[in-house]
Amino acid sequence: MGPGRSATPGITSTDPRPVCICWLRRDLRVRDNRALFAATEYARSRNGTALVVFVFDTDILSALPDRDDRRVAFIAESVAQLNDRLCQAGAGLLVLHGSARHEIPALSTRLGGVNVFASHDFEPFGTARDESVRQKLTQSGAELATVKDHVVFEKDEILTASKTPFRVFTPYMKAWSARLEGSPESHLPVWPSEAGLDVVAPPQAWGGLRFEGVGDIGFESPAGAQPSGGEQAGAKRLGQFLGKISQYDEARDFPAVDGTSRISLDLRFGTISVREVVRAARSAVGAGAAKWLSELVWREFYQAVLWHFPSSVDHAFQERMERVVWDDPLTESVAAGLFAAWCEGRTGYPFIDAAMRELRATGWMHNRCRMVVASFLTKDLHIHWKRGERWFARWLLDIELASNVGGWQWAASTGADGQPWFRIFNPVEQGRKWDPRGTWIRTWCPELSNLDDKFVHTPWEASESVLSKAGIVLDKNWPRPIVDHATERREALERFGKTSGR
Repeated sequence: MGPGRSATPGITSTDPRPVCICWLRRDLRVRDNRALFAATEYARSRNGTALVVFVFDTDILSALPDRDDRRVAFIAESVAQLNDRLCQAGAGLLVLHGSARHEIPALSTRLGGVNVFASHDFEPFGTARDESVRQKLTQSGAELATVKDHVVFEKDEILTASKTPFRVFTPYMKAWSARLEGSPESHLPVWPSEAGLDVVAPPQAWGGLRFEGVGDIGFESPAGAQPSGGEQAGAKRLGQFLGKISQYDEARDFPAVDGTSRISLDLRFGTISVREVVRAARSAVGAGAAKWLSELVWREFYQAVLWHFPSSVDHAFQERMERVVWDDPLTESVAAGLFAAWCEGRTGYPFIDAAMRELRATGWMHNRCRMVVASFLTKDLHIHWKRGERWFARWLLDIELASNVGGWQWAASTGADGQPWFRIFNPVEQGRKWDPRGTWIRTWCPELSNLDDKFVHTPWEASESVLSKAGIVLDKNWPRPIVDHATERREALERFGKTSGR
């Protein structure tokens, strides 16, 4: 079967028709999968089978600018492993390629108008897609039933005493923690989805791709190493991190140290259950575990903000910050040049450039670096946070809309519980503090490999003899800073100050 083509063979009278569909999207695992559990329980109650489906959605894939997209490769590997796991139980995964808005209702119709089970997806694209599918299913007498699986608490489950959404993280976390600790077993159940695999239907009679890799959907394998996809790899990453979680609160800010969990991509694509992760955080002891749990709650806070304030995807959460004047790379040549330098890692500030280069090369950026480069774009270059948010969305392997928008608005001082606008990261001091000897910087900026530690954060301050000894020629193999931080800091304070009436 050719790449990207779905087969739809005729269904004979001897083919047992599944009584429902389990549509996996951001929950690419067998263990502790609520949608899979719901579908198999429904099938069992009707003495039938459930057909497990994944759609390589062309509505998403066709919009991607890069045919070697790392996320597609990660998903493809996860899908292949998921199929292997289901095949071990005598079943399998039906893989489709096309618009999910069409493929899922069409499959339901071929099966006789059966119900579809899936996990909630509250991103704007997912919400619109699911509504379209729901309407088409209704026309054939079927339903789309979605369940909570991506977060511990969602929608209106965490509200203020006055029943309004939280706008600040700390009180949200207190309310979140109080609700969880009131009944942890009920909020963190282990859904026994593995036990239902005996009623998962083999997919062969219902068409689909003979999927073997990204080439079957018109993509290419990305160059270089990247994290392994699949449920087993996610469990391994979690286990490795739990072995060092006690140092998390001290190690998490140093990009040269392997001190973070690296499971954000597993939470993004559901190769691990968020409930399992929170259970693990609660079971661990010490300041490191407590800090890590708070970071997981930040993720849920941003999910809640996206749900309650969907306009924050494109507009400042703090309405008055819509008045900030930004420079536009689309209409201003100077801004265009500055934005390109930021994207390509040639701003002349080593900490910034190392982070941006690592992003392009690996699809990963350390969280401390995410904050600093976002501050630099919005406060030093005066470019709208949405430009940076979209750049991250193109390259980050673990991209999640709620956290990406929330993090960018935090750094730009426009978001929920955002960084105060008068606190602006100094790109030099951040480097000196979190990569004092330039170990990490030299990994991604090899031009600076032989430069003395004293100047690794400020090459432009070194004498010509020091630079010559290190093999550096400013403006040739290392750029001078594209802006002066002190000058642009004053400019940022003036621009933001006008929004507060100062």
